Amino acid sequence: MIRPNDPTSLSRRRLLGAAAGAGVAFATLGGRSFAGASRPAARSTAAGAIYDGPAVTLRFWNGFTGGDGPFMLDLVDTFNSEQPNITVEMTTMQWGDFYAKVPNAVAAGSGPEIAVLHIDQLATNAARRVILPLDDLAAELELTEDDFHPVVWSAGIYQEERFGIPLDVHPLGFYANTGQLSAAGITELPADKAGFEGAVTALQESGVEHPFWVTATWPAHLMFISLLGQFGGSLYDEEGATATFNSEAGVESLNWLTSFIDSGASPEDVAADAQAQAFRQQTNSLTWDGIWMMNEWAKIDDLEWGASAVPVIGDQPAVWASSHQFVVTRQASNDDMLAAASAFIAWISERSIEWAVSGQIPARNSVRESEEFQALEVQSTLAAQLPDVVFPPTVPGIGDVTAPTFELAVNEVILGKSSAQEALDSAAQRADELLADNRSKYGG
Repeated sequence: MIRPNDPTSLSRRRLLGAAAGAGVAFATLGGRSFAGASRPAARSTAAGAIYDGPAVTLRFWNGFTGGDGPFMLDLVDTFNSEQPNITVEMTTMQWGDFYAKVPNAVAAGSGPEIAVLHIDQLATNAARRVILPLDDLAAELELTEDDFHPVVWSAGIYQEERFGIPLDVHPLGFYANTGQLSAAGITELPADKAGFEGAVTALQESGVEHPFWVTATWPAHLMFISLLGQFGGSLYDEEGATATFNSEAGVESLNWLTSFIDSGASPEDVAADAQAQAFRQQTNSLTWDGIWMMNEWAKIDDLEWGASAVPVIGDQPAVWASSHQFVVTRQASNDDMLAAASAFIAWISERSIEWAVSGQIPARNSVRESEEFQALEVQSTLAAQLPDVVFPPTVPGIGDVTAPTFELAVNEVILGKSSAQEALDSAAQRADELLADNRSKYGG
C-alpha cells in the first residue's frame, strides 16, 4: 500500500475532456521553419540551456488552470530570474478555450510563441501550420529518443517531422481505500480480473454498498480505452483511417464495465466525476482516475488510500494516457525568439522533477531514473505503466472524433440505452465519416 510522502494540492479532473472535444476553425499560416543558420544558438551545457542573444519576450500559453498551474508558474518565474535576456509571459486558460483560440491568435499575430499541446491536438496544429517543425531544435539540444521513453518521443512526430518536445505522460491509475480493503480482509491492491472482482465482492460483504462506481461520462471513456487495449483491441487502425473499437474486444470491455451496475456494485447513472467525490467521502472504495488526482486524495486527512497500476482485466496490460508536449508556433517571428524558445523548453525539460510533483510522470528518462523521482511514490509506481500506454494515432483532427463517437457509445451503454455492439457499431460508422472528413480537410 502506498500514499504520497508530500501531499500537494491539485485539481485536474476534466483536464482532457475539453481537449478531446475542442473544435476550431481551420487556419493556414504562412510557411516557416525552425531551421536558421544565422540565428543565435541555445547551447546545452552542464548547467542547462544558455541563450546569448538580445533581450526577448516570449508569450507562453497553456491550459494549466488546476492545481498544476502554480507549479508551472513557479518554474517560469525561476527561469525568468535566471535568464536576464529572456522574459516568459505565461497565460493560462481552460483547455477548450485554449484550443479554440491558439490557431486564430497565431494567424492574427497576437498568439503565443510557445505553447503546450496534448498529443491528440499536435497533428491538427501541425497540419494547420500553426506550429513549427522542431527537428533542428531537438538536434541543437542533443535530444534523441534515448533521452525519452520511445512511446512518448514518437508521439511528437507528424509526417516524419518532429513538432513536439515531450514534457510528461499522465496515465490512468488505480486508487483504493486501503482502510476499507483491510476491513474486508484484503491486504494488497488487486492487480488482475479475479483479484479486482473478488475485492468488489468482499467489500460488498463487509458493508460497502457500492464499492466501484462506473460513471456514464468522464472518465468512463478513458477506462474503455484501457480495457479495449487489454482485450487486444484498438480505437483505430494503424493509419488512423478506420474505427476498430466496435470489435469483440470493445464489446467485452463495455460488458465488463456494465456488469458492476447489473450486480449492484455501482449505482446507476453516475455523473461525471461523481465517483471522485464518492472516493473523497469514502462511499466508493475503488476508482480508476488520472494520475493528477493523487494530490486531491492527499488533501483528505482521514482518507487511507493507495495507488497502483490499472488492473489487467483482459489478456495484456494496457492503459489510457496522454502527454503534454512543448511546441513553438509561427508566432516566433525571428531567429532570436526561436533560440530563446529553445532555451526555455530545454530548461523546463531538465527540471521536470519539479513538474512531476504536480501529479505527472516526466517524459525525460534521466528525471524518471533519479532518486528524487523514485521518492515520489505514486508517480514512480504509475510510471511502470509507460510501456503499456495507449496513445491515439498522430493524425489531424483525431481529438475531435472522440466525443461524438465512442465516448457517446460508452455513455449510451452504461445508461442502458443500447447494447454494446449496437452502440459501438453506430459510433464506428460515425467515426469513419469524421475521419474521412478530416482527410479531406487536412489532406492525406
